[in-house]
Amino acid sequence: PESHAQPAAPRRAAVGGNTLMFQPVVPFGGLAGWRFLQASLPTQQAAHENSGPIQRDVAYFRDNISKITSAEALVSDRRMLSVALGAFGLDGDINNTYFVRTVLEQSTLDTEALANRIADKSYLKMAQAFGFGDFSVPNTKLSDFADKITTAYTTRQFEISIGQSDENLRLALNLQRELVEIADDDISDDAKWFTVMGNEPLRRVFETGLGLPSAIASIDIDKQLEVFRDKAAAQFGSGEIAQFSDAGAREDLVRLFLLRAQVASAPAALSGANTALTLLQNT
Repeated sequence: PESHAQPAAPRRAAVGGNTLMFQPVVPFGGLAGWRFLQASLPTQQAAHENSGPIQRDVAYFRDNISKITSAEALVSDRRMLSVALGAFGLDGDINNTYFVRTVLEQSTLDTEALANRIADKSYLKMAQAFGFGDFSVPNTKLSDFADKITTAYTTRQFEISIGQSDENLRLALNLQRELVEIADDDISDDAKWFTVMGNEPLRRVFETGLGLPSAIASIDIDKQLEVFRDKAAAQFGSGEIAQFSDAGAREDLVRLFLLRAQVASAPAALSGANTALTLLQNT
């Protein structure tokens, strides 16, 4: 049974009266946890953005980014680089400075550029955003650049903090943010599917929600596309990614993902989740 607990106030760990970190409140997982998180999202996000470490990182980036005119300068400042990578979900590459610099220095207009050849397009987005390889004067000089990057950074860092309590809720938040952008993109639906399939967090949601094994990644890419599309059509009535422009369609996918993940994690104890999953599949 789902709890009807009211959203609690976010917790902060503090020493000497100074806020050190944000600790999100995620009292339960699955659909109940998702509904709780949605209800408390504005409060929890605000607390996260106001926490000391986030404020300091954002202030440092804002104060210094306009001085950065090359990829070399960016990767030489680890603190600045951590915000830049974090804004695009690339936190794990903080030590791969040579790789990061190479990607950012190449023109994204070149089809052979590394950013264009990587399946995950996060680096392409980052390279386009900074513009080191595309323009004589990079986008770091634009007046609104710091706002765009720090907003993306704080959003993703909040998702990371949620993931420390419940990875599936982090994946659900990520999907709500990223899938609408892909669905609305002016590219073919095949290209939209390939973008989803090349984005690991989104792919995990689709694989789980559609009941596909992770081993599907080992088959021919065109066959993967066919399977994903057929499964989506059977579940949602359409095999096209464009349908997820609609908030209701995205919510249906999130619910299906969370229910399947819940059933897979503890099948013997989740008869209620199994029943909900059966009802959802039959609607």
